Amino acid sequence: MTGLDQTSPWWTPQRYADRRPFLQARTAITRALRAWFEEQGFAEVETAILQVSPGNETHLHAPRTELTQADGSQATRYLRTSPEFACKKLLAAGEPKIYEFARVFRDRERGDLHLPEFTMLEWYRANAGYDAIMADTIVVIAHAAQATGIGRFSFRGRMADPFAEPELLTVAAAFERFAGIDLLATISGGEGDRAALASAARERVRIADDDTWSDIFSKVLVEHVEPNLGQCRLTVLFEYPSPEAALARTKAGESRVAERFEVYACGVELANGFGELTDAVEQRHRFTAAMDEKARRYGERYPLDDDFLAAVGRMPEASGVALGFDRLVMLASGAPRIDQVVWTPPAGET
Repeated sequence: MTGLDQTSPWWTPQRYADRRPFLQARTAITRALRAWFEEQGFAEVETAILQVSPGNETHLHAPRTELTQADGSQATRYLRTSPEFACKKLLAAGEPKIYEFARVFRDRERGDLHLPEFTMLEWYRANAGYDAIMADTIVVIAHAAQATGIGRFSFRGRMADPFAEPELLTVAAAFERFAGIDLLATISGGEGDRAALASAARERVRIADDDTWSDIFSKVLVEHVEPNLGQCRLTVLFEYPSPEAALARTKAGESRVAERFEVYACGVELANGFGELTDAVEQRHRFTAAMDEKARRYGERYPLDDDFLAAVGRMPEASGVALGFDRLVMLASGAPRIDQVVWTPPAGET
């Protein structure tokens, strides 16, 4: 910094000058990725931000608003946590390959890697397995690095070469390697055995009496697995356990895992992708269970988007991925914090 008081507004020319190189990198990356998607035959879409449901995952929280309709009645809407619901409706409508730089919103999130309003880059391929979208993700990350001319990513003392062959690691193998836990032994019929995982993890993480299987899984993942991922090269963590499947389909022939992957660099999660679930009945069941758990924990639940569930049943086989664009820009530009790569900070912040 130039010594300027950090309490001055972000738009003060001297403060803004410190961030401008990162913003120029953002522009270069955006341009490069749009060109790549166009070359691959993807259509860029713009979907609605206001939704009937913002998403139905237990720990995701969204801002809500009340719309006054033409007849004077009130209608509750939510700022989306992802463009996923709308994009899948477009797949059901017949679009074969789509992508979106989507503004999304999440309550209860702020930090060096989190913003309450941020950009999610999502794309979907109809009639393609999730290995295809996984390969896309590695290429997209490399294109971002190439656009800025950076040779390696670095964050908090960790480094990763975005051009090197990525490490492919199943979640089960990662739990065995970094925590000494046989994760699949704690799953039966697609359901997690809380007692079995608690017994295996008790010496590695603190376990509360009301922790669920998923809570314990997340603690081990965050404390013992994630810090070791994306070291020297990207890591693709795949075959997530079925209790963590969210909107992913179960792997054929192995009900304990799902077609879900995440990509890490320098211990930072960059992307979360699925072989998409196309069973509307199963999707409704998962959403209902997640909202029951949300009500138990947080005293609130979000409505189900019945129009989305109908579209799930009409979708072709597909795969898709959500990539945290601001995080990617942060690593590809060398910025130390995520708020340095957005044009304006969250409202109310200086």
